[in-house]
Amino acid sequence: MKDVDNEILQALSARKSVRVYTEEPVTDAERDAILQAAFQAPTAGNQQLYTILNITDPALKARMADLCDHQPFIAKAPLVLVFLADCRRWLRAYHAAGIADARTPGAGDLLLALADTCIAAQNAVVAAESLGIGSCYIGDVIENAEQMREALHLPEYVVPACMLVFGRPTDQQKARPKPARFEKDAVVCENTYRDRTDAELRADFTARAAANGQQNYDFDTAIKAFCNRKYESDFSKEMTRSAEVYLEDFRK
Repeated sequence: MKDVDNEILQALSARKSVRVYTEEPVTDAERDAILQAAFQAPTAGNQQLYTILNITDPALKARMADLCDHQPFIAKAPLVLVFLADCRRWLRAYHAAGIADARTPGAGDLLLALADTCIAAQNAVVAAESLGIGSCYIGDVIENAEQMREALHLPEYVVPACMLVFGRPTDQQKARPKPARFEKDAVVCENTYRDRTDAELRADFTARAAANGQQNYDFDTAIKAFCNRKYESDFSKEMTRSAEVYLEDFRK
């Protein structure tokens, strides 16, 4: 059977995170094209439940780099966009229309807004890729809730979903191989959820490691190391703490 393939699928497959950029700027026209692509993303009820911050102040970029797990490349990126799940705009519109007793946003509203926001962010990523501009998601923007709220002046019912940094990749970044993904059977279930068996999990992770050139992969050693480095890390625990801070608004 002939494989389905086209330029868009090839670009999606080739896209990888880029953390080192040339000094060439992202032009205003390119930035606006990236933003327009974000606006065209699927959105629940055409609400566009997000606000996008274009971070242009060098001092604020540096602050964001520090708050986001001390990553200096963020401050050097030509374009930095923070995508906020915004459950506030429509609430204020309801109040402006005289609906004084409109309910306050709840957890379901936040989850819907987070989905809206991340879909828009991914449209921005794909648009940038089409222009030869690399990008990197920064999930650490969820951390340090109190300081992040202060730095970005975030009011009630507005939550950072992700940050994206953009720039033209250096030759080294272009040549760097993209990490392999899991095979389809490791990720896709038919109709209902099914836990992978321990043996299947070992095979899934070993196959991915082999695709990444790790021929002597040891599942137990690698998973324990990853758990310690990521899942049980201080920054992961801080992200959970900060998420709880944001969630408090939606539990009132």
